[in-house]
Order: sequence, then C-alpha cells, then structure tokens
Amino acid sequence: MNKRLEEILQRKEEIRSLLSDEGNKNINFDDIEKELRELDEEEKEIRRRQTIIDGMGTMTTRTNTAKPVKANIYDSEEYRQAFMNYVCRGERLPKEFRSDEVTATTDIGALVPPVTLNKIIEKLEAYGMILPLVTRTAYKTGMVIPTASVKPTATWVAEGAGSDKQKKALSGTITFGHFKLRCAVAVTLETENMAYSAFETTLVKNIVEAMAKALEMAIISGTGSGQPTGILTDDSKGAKLKVSALDYQTLINAEAELPMEYENGAVWVMTKKTFMQFIGMVDKNGQPIARVNYGIGGKPERILLGRTVKLTNYIDTFNESLGAGKVFAFLYNFADYTLNTNFQIGIKTYEDNDTDDIIRKMIMVCDGKPIIYDSLVKLVKAGE
Repeated sequence: MNKRLEEILQRKEEIRSLLSDEGNKNINFDDIEKELRELDEEEKEIRRRQTIIDGMGTMTTRTNTAKPVKANIYDSEEYRQAFMNYVCRGERLPKEFRSDEVTATTDIGALVPPVTLNKIIEKLEAYGMILPLVTRTAYKTGMVIPTASVKPTATWVAEGAGSDKQKKALSGTITFGHFKLRCAVAVTLETENMAYSAFETTLVKNIVEAMAKALEMAIISGTGSGQPTGILTDDSKGAKLKVSALDYQTLINAEAELPMEYENGAVWVMTKKTFMQFIGMVDKNGQPIARVNYGIGGKPERILLGRTVKLTNYIDTFNESLGAGKVFAFLYNFADYTLNTNFQIGIKTYEDNDTDDIIRKMIMVCDGKPIIYDSLVKLVKAGE
C-alpha cells in the first residue's frame, strides 16, 4: 500500500477515536470536517493514480531491487481487532499474531498495539508529576553505560595558538537491569459489540493509572531489588539538612547547599501538607515565601523562593510524630535520573479460580537509576 495512503487511513482512525471519546469536550468540529475533506480528496487522488498505474501493465525496465519493508503486523486493523477479542472475551490470538519470542520474554498473551501504546505513553506523561521530568532511554538490558565526572573547560588562547586537547574522564558505569512492572486490573469490557476506540479508552485509563503510580513511587524510593532504584534509597548520597521546625531559614539553608551549576532544573519535592506549612510564612520584609499561581490550563503552579514545587504522596509529611532522620522534602534535578524502558507493554488474560473473576495482567519491563546525585539536597527530621 502507498505510504501516504497508510498515513491518511491512520489519521482517519485517530479522528474516529477522538470523536468517539465523549469525555473530550475541546473539539473543533469545523477544523475536523475541513481536515477530513482534504484527506478524502488526497485519498481519491492517490487511489486514482494507482489505478492508472495498475492498468498500464508491466514494463521491462532496468531497476535496482530494493529490499521490501517489513510491515508491522501489530499495527494492523486485524491485530487490533484480535487484541480486543483476546482482552474482552479471551479468544486466542490467530497463529500469525503469536510469537514464541514474545511469550518467552515477558510471559504474556498479547502485545498492546502501537497505536494504543502511543496513547498510553502520552497519558503517562500527563498523569504524573514526576514522570515527565526524568530522562528516558531504551538501552538493552545488561548494557554498561559510562558516567562522566569531569566536563571539558574552555581556555583563552592567543591568535593562531591552540589549546590542550581534553578527554572526558569516565569514573564509573551504570548497568540497567530487567525488572517487570506488573499490574492486574479488572477491565469491565464484556460487551459483545464494542468499537475499538471505546475499548481503547477504557484500557488506556486502567493501565496508566496503575503503572504511573508504581513508576513514580519507584523513582523516589525504589529499593533497587526487583524494581528501579529510587533517588532517596542510598542514604549516603546527596546533602542532608536536619530540620527541627519549618521556617524561612530552612529554605535558605537548603538553597545554599545546592551547587550553583545545578541551579537550573532542580525542583522541590514534598507532600501537599508539608507545602501548606510554608504557605503562611513570610520573609523579614513581610513577603510570602510560598506562592501558588494558576497557569494557562488552570492548574496550580506552586513555588518556594522562585523554585518550582512538585507534590507527591510518595514521601513523608513533616509533623511532630515524624521519626528522626526521615526525609520529608528534597531538592533534585530529575534530568539526572534515567528511566530505561522500551515502553513495550504486554497483556495476559486469565481467570481467578477463587473468585471467578477475569483478571487482565499488564507487564512492562523497565529499570531506573539516579545517574548523578550532585543536585540532591534532603531535608530530614532532626532527632531529640
């Protein structure tokens, strides 16, 4: 099939999904109608051109034989329909869609189609407060990645003279593991007749809500055993400030500990209850040290002394009962944390014999590690 024709058909399918989502209220129908007319005209022209070419018959010409591009069977309409039947009704995938390699690697029954997977990734980006900030890679499992500790410096030289060649010193390596993120959810999709777009909307919502929470929790406090390594896992890393009471000086001391070269990109992380304790505080000039602005989308943007605050429930709240040495807030540049995954999500459907419920198990292979700790400044509860 013509490549442009495939793109047109795929775009039409995306528009169909957009219109089928009743929860989407921000739709410009005029723009959509205009785009559909343009796509229809272009599709007619491509099909007409192809019809003329097919009617010309074969012509003997000297050509270089190009290697045919292998189509992605998981992106086809047939696979998407078979995938929906597998998830909804437990129907076995046709033989051409089954792969020994896939089932051996992740112990799953079916791979999520690429179109749906892209929506899952997009939703993951928007769902959490932490996930959009980290660095994402797709290295092979077990690959050793060097980490640089010294950056080259520029030097002033006279006209016509050169400078010393510098080699970046590599002082350590990072190896990413092969951990399975598994979430079992009850997707109530037992309707006999259902459009793929409606099925997709429900499936994406269930996967994103479960996986985003697990990923963000691991990024902050993952043990590194069977799951990614969290930023706060190694107690010896980063600067540590002991705090007995929250005040203006607490923030001043924390900012002083943050190296100047890591100023850009570092954000505060704390619970909402901890942040609200800063809301009423003022500096010596009577100016509030905490601000809450509302962005273009109407979402609150929280700031402490000009620095963005990201709220999360995966850390302790500062209060009188908090144990000594417990971290309740920290500064960190999340670009220094690497989440390694190919974002390939598989799904397996099985029946729970104890409850007779149909369980749908989603699996994603990933690992994550803090590459650099230099931007980490932790606030911990002071002891007695």
